[in-house]
Amino acid sequence: MTRLPYVDQARAPDAVRDTLRVLPDLNLFRIVGHAQTTLVPWLSLGGTLLSSLSLDPVLREMVILQVATSSGSDYERIQHQAIAGGVGVPAPQVTAVVAGQLDSPSLGDYAPILRVVDDLVRTHSTNAAGFDLLRRRLNDQETVEVLLVVGYYLGVALLAAAVDLDLDPPAQMAVVEAAKDEL
Repeated sequence: MTRLPYVDQARAPDAVRDTLRVLPDLNLFRIVGHAQTTLVPWLSLGGTLLSSLSLDPVLREMVILQVATSSGSDYERIQHQAIAGGVGVPAPQVTAVVAGQLDSPSLGDYAPILRVVDDLVRTHSTNAAGFDLLRRRLNDQETVEVLLVVGYYLGVALLAAAVDLDLDPPAQMAVVEAAKDEL
């Protein structure tokens, strides 16, 4: 059971109610709704990360799943396993990431990047070799986008853990579609 009550849309300020009304009904959004002045900017950043990056959506979702796995965020894992499938991540790759099997042959060229993500989540940094690996595999824009995705979803994981967020059924692609509609 969550440690904070969820925002009641019927009693929420107009701006919060109007924002939540266009989103999938997820506990995460109803918790963030308490932070009235940051709700829309926070959603805007999340929406941009889900819909407007140069980063390949398959890599983006694998990075998010790695953040979920490395941080132990079941909430994030449940939501993004469904999204990963929706953007075309093969099931064996999803399984390998969520099982923490970074040496799985199914991960192919993604494995080294996911190891750097694991390092970032666990230590909040990466060594020169890890950063150089990102630079060799990704251009400058994609490198920064990966780091922004890691930071944002680590924040989601921390929030979900701190408030003991109740799990929601997967929203599937509804969150991504809402992000595209709002931008």
